[in-house]
Amino acid sequence: MSLKTFQFNLSNLRPWLTLLAIIWLLGSLGLGWLVNSLVIIVGLLLLTPILVYFGFRWWLQYNLASDQCPVCRYEFTGLNNTQLQCPNCGEQLLVQQGHFQRFTPEGTIDVTAVEVSSKVLDD
Repeated sequence: MSLKTFQFNLSNLRPWLTLLAIIWLLGSLGLGWLVNSLVIIVGLLLLTPILVYFGFRWWLQYNLASDQCPVCRYEFTGLNNTQLQCPNCGEQLLVQQGHFQRFTPEGTIDVTAVEVSSKVLDD
């Protein structure tokens, strides 16, 4: 190992050694509370994005619904307890308990058509 390589390695460690010396000095002067609060703040800054990521994934798991449109059978995704429009047929839908239902305002009667053959009518 040459002297130049040794000096290069020391120059990389210099900022860390300085930080360690400052922390040790503050701790020895009775300012440990300052060091502890800085450690807590840095820890929170590192943990907050991780907690937000997993919290958002948990929220999506319980609020995202994937189902078929009851009119055209097009499968897509929506959020629970929201009103949305089918991207395929344009039908207004309501998402409740993970399933899509046709949205009908109060007072609207929803009728399903039934096909009747002409032979039945002639008899």
